[in-house]
Amino acid sequence: MAESAGEMAHEAVEHTQTQGEYIQHHLQFLTFGKDAEGHWGFAHGADAAAEMGFWSFHVDMLGWSIGLGLIFIVIFRSVAKSATSGVPGGFQNFIEWVFEFVETSVKDTFHGTNALITPLALTIFCWVFLMNAMDIVPVDLFPWLAQTISGDPEIAFRVVPTTDPNITMGMSLSIFLLIIFYSIKVKGVGGFLKELAFQPFGPKMLPFNLLIEVPTLLAKPVSLGLRLYGNLYAGELVFLLIALFGAFQLPVHFIWAAFHLLVIPLQAFIFMMLTIVYLSQACEHH
Repeated sequence: MAESAGEMAHEAVEHTQTQGEYIQHHLQFLTFGKDAEGHWGFAHGADAAAEMGFWSFHVDMLGWSIGLGLIFIVIFRSVAKSATSGVPGGFQNFIEWVFEFVETSVKDTFHGTNALITPLALTIFCWVFLMNAMDIVPVDLFPWLAQTISGDPEIAFRVVPTTDPNITMGMSLSIFLLIIFYSIKVKGVGGFLKELAFQPFGPKMLPFNLLIEVPTLLAKPVSLGLRLYGNLYAGELVFLLIALFGAFQLPVHFIWAAFHLLVIPLQAFIFMMLTIVYLSQACEHH
């Protein structure tokens, strides 16, 4: 009995987290990959996740981003199928308002004709908004559920996909590929290369033009992805710091959550608007 009590006390000490360990644990992802011995499985701890290297997957982030994307598709599809020409219901009216808001933003910003831009902008705005909105969920809720269901008290689980640079940079790289595609489609390969090489100082200043235009082009996906990631990561980190207040966290939590209600749609709007602007520039002739 004495030995059992000692083991229990030892385990209790081992499972007592410091504030730093608490934050570090909540900033880890549920990572699946190949360990140092060549076996595939879930990582237990940040060191094990780092050893899995590039070809590992953040299962929680992929799951939430795909799930929230499907929620967007199901909601808008169901509203579109049930839409009537009469007086719309409250929810249909809200969906139509969102669509008209995005459509107006595209008409005011995109100088061209492209049937893809409005659906793309609508998808980006709603999808990023839903992913950002997960930041309002209490930081301990889903990690506790994951630990309870799995029976593993050390398992990591995060729920805000836009706090993962892999998600935000993946989205921004997709936009970057569209920028290159439409630049070549509208201007041709020669026109695209001339735009890089001959602007803004003309053909005689080609090296200086490249020094300006190439970094400007490459900076678009980097700034697009890192801006979204940085703002949401900072917001999540503040929520974790507030959680350390214990019983006194509620007033501060509500104040920060109220402020975050502005950040969530604002960052979705900025991501959408920059996408529209970049694609508009790609489709313009100079």
